[in-house]
Amino acid sequence: MAPSNDIDISGLDLSGDRYVVEQSLIRNKYAASDSDGNTVLRGKQKMFKLKEEFPFVDADGEEVFTVKAGSVMDVAGNYVLSDARTGEDLVILDNDFSMFQDTWTIRDADTEAAIARIDSRGALVTLARNNLPFGELIPHKYEITDADGAHVGNINGKLSIRDRYEITIDDASSVPKEAVIAAAMVIDAIQNN
Repeated sequence: MAPSNDIDISGLDLSGDRYVVEQSLIRNKYAASDSDGNTVLRGKQKMFKLKEEFPFVDADGEEVFTVKAGSVMDVAGNYVLSDARTGEDLVILDNDFSMFQDTWTIRDADTEAAIARIDSRGALVTLARNNLPFGELIPHKYEITDADGAHVGNINGKLSIRDRYEITIDDASSVPKEAVIAAAMVIDAIQNN
């Protein structure tokens, strides 16, 4: 597999540094737009699957990658991001379940070495989201760091009727943007945010 900063999914151009991910009103369907408002990626959770599965398509509707759960009941498990055209496993989105903090690690699919982490900010917010009535209405805020813990960017939830996240990548030299944007959609769907 290529180094993480060289991940190239055929037909997908994520060269910007700001994206907005928005959920549809009806089910776990998502669209990611660039800073100009152009849709660059769409993903949806397949219904009635034993293992959770999320196919992603580009702006033209061509399948570009898929994220699949590693097992049937994967509350704290892993999700593999695979190139739709080559079938190659690229990265693993690994959920470290905790009541106090949502932590996702992006790992190299071959070596399982950590590439990046996505951590929720604030144990009190996470506890409130998980335990209070209507707590799911509290927007999530995540920090993205590289394998060495250096700041890469943020995923900020916005209060709206539909789940909406603004993704800002300040320095993604070693972190694949495809995995970060896919993770924002998968985290929202998996955790029923």
